[in-house]
Amino acid sequence: MTLENRLIRYVDLKPCTSAFIDTRSPGSDQKENFTLIGPGVAENPEQHVHISIPHGFNIGGARQPSGCLNSQHSHLTEEVFVIHKGTWAFLSGVNGDDGKIILNEGDIISIPVDIFRGFENIGDDIGYLHAVLGGDDPGKVLWAPQVFDLAKEYGLVLLEDGSLVDTTIGEEVPGDKNIMPVTSAAQIAEHRVVNSDAMEPIVQRTENFVWAKNNCLAQFEGVEEVALVGPENSAEDLLAGKLNWSHKFVVRALKMSDGAKVNDHIRYEEEVIFVHQGKVDIIVDGETLTLGKGDTFTTPINAVRSFKQQGDVECILYITRRHDQPQAPTFM
Repeated sequence: MTLENRLIRYVDLKPCTSAFIDTRSPGSDQKENFTLIGPGVAENPEQHVHISIPHGFNIGGARQPSGCLNSQHSHLTEEVFVIHKGTWAFLSGVNGDDGKIILNEGDIISIPVDIFRGFENIGDDIGYLHAVLGGDDPGKVLWAPQVFDLAKEYGLVLLEDGSLVDTTIGEEVPGDKNIMPVTSAAQIAEHRVVNSDAMEPIVQRTENFVWAKNNCLAQFEGVEEVALVGPENSAEDLLAGKLNWSHKFVVRALKMSDGAKVNDHIRYEEEVIFVHQGKVDIIVDGETLTLGKGDTFTTPINAVRSFKQQGDVECILYITRRHDQPQAPTFM
């Protein structure tokens, strides 16, 4: 795979507007879902997968206009969101009324497996969430019961294998497949009741980022790094992020001021770079790619890479790597 094929530019994202059972429900019918890396959790086989290489985690995205809601659901693996554009409300509970927390651009939230969650763009413009789901196969979505009722009203039926049947265009449930049962009271009881105050420990806000200036990447002038997801990692000279439980991946933020550069180094795990702000040159084995706001790049394992800030805007990267404690990089 060429380096260009490892780069997903924001302007080239291919959405699916019918990825899930709630995509015709009023208030949820304008959302766009994206699968950038890995199979994702979409229930529509027409969902475009940009990069299918297994990483040990999945990268996705959600783009929604103001007032658009993603219905209450839960996952089998951890789900992490970086707020890239807009202001978002995250709602906990099977009915979305247990708790509520508001996040702004740059904030990050990690939602454990035993919490029903939904999210709504409450800003004035179109919003975008950068998402990380644990595992090569994060499994199926578990929907709140009312989602099934609305879906049926608007002609969508979810099957046990995770696929959708659209009765409005004449599709029927295949004879060899079963309809997904509505989520039971017993399944709901396996989830925690989490109020607004109890949601704060699963959130890291930008104003509370503790930027390091002397660890392995921040040894270079104008470069700072912060651990957001994952335990302490002495190999990288990084303390634990606030979201410090095991995810089987870590998320870091890297801040680079005018002209700052991270010199040539090698990584030994999958490394996905998401540009939240600014512009950066990523040089891999002598080849240069310039990434802008919203772009995503996955770097080949064992490749020599360096980063250089470009433009007039301070660059902020969110970086996801496989494993709870990635190896230290080797500098050349």
